Amino acid sequence: MTSRERFVRCMHYQSVDHVPDWEFGYWDEVYRLWQEQGMPDWVTDEEKANRFFGFEMQEGVHLYGGLLPYFESGVIEDGETRQIVRDGEGVLYEQKKDGTSSIPHYLEFPIKSRADWKEFKKRLDPSTPGRFLEEMQWEEHKRKLNSSARPVEIGLGSLFGWIRNWMGFEGVAIACAEDPNWVHEMVETLCDLTCALIERPLKEIKIDFGGFWEDMAFNHGPIISPEMFRTFLVPRYKRITEMCHRRGVEVIYVDCDGNINAIAGLWLESGVNCMFPVEVAAGTDPLQLRRRFGRPMLLMGGVNKHALIAGKEAIDRELARLAPLVEEGGYIPHVDHRVPADVSYENYLYYVKRKREIFGIPKPEDSPA
Repeated sequence: MTSRERFVRCMHYQSVDHVPDWEFGYWDEVYRLWQEQGMPDWVTDEEKANRFFGFEMQEGVHLYGGLLPYFESGVIEDGETRQIVRDGEGVLYEQKKDGTSSIPHYLEFPIKSRADWKEFKKRLDPSTPGRFLEEMQWEEHKRKLNSSARPVEIGLGSLFGWIRNWMGFEGVAIACAEDPNWVHEMVETLCDLTCALIERPLKEIKIDFGGFWEDMAFNHGPIISPEMFRTFLVPRYKRITEMCHRRGVEVIYVDCDGNINAIAGLWLESGVNCMFPVEVAAGTDPLQLRRRFGRPMLLMGGVNKHALIAGKEAIDRELARLAPLVEEGGYIPHVDHRVPADVSYENYLYYVKRKREIFGIPKPEDSPA
């Protein structure tokens, strides 16, 4: 069974030789720390880590749905331990220079007013050159994806997470409360962009799943109310997911950290039927979601990262806890966020080894676990 067949069958509750062997990734500092603990020096990024551990991988449709052109980026101020940086999305922030992953100290966002938005939205024109490959490259890309043994994903952009990034939490919260018509306009613009960009790939490529990025929840719940979610987002999600469904794309996930319990049902209502990465540490549990919403809700993730920090017994308990969900189907188990530096290399190897043993996943050749 190919990885592609395995994914499709798993997400349709059909029998498989084993659950897909996927993982989410790692914070940047993990590679250096694990190299000090015995991992080969050549494993320096996620793609290399996936190859080293032998995880199954996916293919993606090549299109670009973000800002074009980017803002000019670079270091604005370079101090002894910190830098002030402007990134390609126009956000100004202060960050540490030691390479450790942490939330930057944000200083300024590119959208502060309707006047800012009027200029900013010019970078969201779907006809801007550079969003697709050149024609000859596109034809070769199509052939590769249509014959791939790996599952093929199409990115569906973002309807709210990007706006939060461009305005900041305070800015978008005030806009939702005081100028909802402006929020409607911004969300509609992003919806129009996605619909324009996915039309051709959906017609020409056999796509297995689609994905939104919407980091819009904290540990205690979403950053907007369910009522606002229904008003601003549900109709736009439906426009996009219905386009996908008409072309046979039945699995559509949303990437959202934090506690999504209050809005998971609204995503499901909108045609977004797979939750990822199901961050247990933030109060979102895959078993509870399946009990609440049943088989219509698909899941990816949900292995509590804190179990990997705690050690071998905690890892065994966490995997045993999730075994009934793996058995039922419609679920791919992996760590519920990027693996943090608190997880030792030894514990991670044990986790991968035990996940494969408990869920009947064969050990790939040359994998250390």
